[in-house]
Amino acid sequence: MAVAIVTGSAGLIGSETVRFFSDKGFDVVGIDNDMRRYFFGDQASTQPNREILQREIGAYRHETVDIRDADGITKIFATYGPDIAVVVHTAAQPSHDWAAREPFTDFGVNAQGTLHLLEATRQYCPEAVFLFTSTNKVYGDAPNHLPLVEGQLRYELASDHRWAEFGVDETMSIDQSMHSIFGASKVAADVMVQEYGRYFGMKTAVFRGGCLTGPGHAGAPLHGFLAYLVKCAVSGEPYTVLGYKGKQVRDNIHSHDLVSAFWEVFLAPRNGEVYNAGGGRRSNCSMLEAITALERLTGRSMNWQYKAENRQGDHIWWISDTRKLAAHYPTWRQRYGIEQILEEMVEAARRRQFISA
Repeated sequence: MAVAIVTGSAGLIGSETVRFFSDKGFDVVGIDNDMRRYFFGDQASTQPNREILQREIGAYRHETVDIRDADGITKIFATYGPDIAVVVHTAAQPSHDWAAREPFTDFGVNAQGTLHLLEATRQYCPEAVFLFTSTNKVYGDAPNHLPLVEGQLRYELASDHRWAEFGVDETMSIDQSMHSIFGASKVAADVMVQEYGRYFGMKTAVFRGGCLTGPGHAGAPLHGFLAYLVKCAVSGEPYTVLGYKGKQVRDNIHSHDLVSAFWEVFLAPRNGEVYNAGGGRRSNCSMLEAITALERLTGRSMNWQYKAENRQGDHIWWISDTRKLAAHYPTWRQRYGIEQILEEMVEAARRRQFISA
């Protein structure tokens, strides 16, 4: 039977991928050592997700291996060899702020770990499709130099700009901008995945995500803004909006929509392709708009405050143009808009709060 390797398998995108490929008949090998707990504390641990996967999915095998461990990764790939049909690499250190605390750890996980996986794929299953979750942070703060217009609740791109209708496409330069330490390590991984596709002829694809989210997301103060915002809205915990008057805009893609794109690319892979993969014009919001929507959905005011200092390199406005992905894979459909995403996340947060009470 065909094998799918999924790194970060107990995380948001990883666990969605495990379920999706398992449903398609794959044996799934998950690689996840719960580094998220180390990054963000016990509340962000992936252990509960891992236990659910092991309990509910019979064709799932879990490997508690650090992707920085080249020997450990090599052993896994050597075990399954050419039976490996797809590698979905979602494991990462995902936070701007955390990366600056431990740059070696950040680069080791994001860049070196990716190289270990690419080389293991090349050596043991070169025909496998390699799918990588990158980030829009590879563009650095270049989007902040676009002509933005301030509105009552959000910043918006000037209506006469070529990206106004659909969002930013893949032609934006990733050079000559402030990336943050996190963004730089993801650039290294992003470019290496492209290079293995072009130089070695491997079937690789890069997905530059906006905010990846969904009801299974364990948000933390340093990562997963929408999930953490929802958690605070439901629990009443305080939330701090950082900079840009709360009018910064993010596009949000549901985990299912991203993983369904993985499947389409797996079915008809290319070499070294890059796709902006966010919520696009269908699914985006500013911080103020998200707070307003959550107050309506929960029926109460949020406990939030504002600090004028924004995070270095943080985007003021980002909306992904996903037309390249849609053109290459016309059967892919984005199912979720921002309202449906928020409704699901509020319901999930309420369930978790009830269980923990």
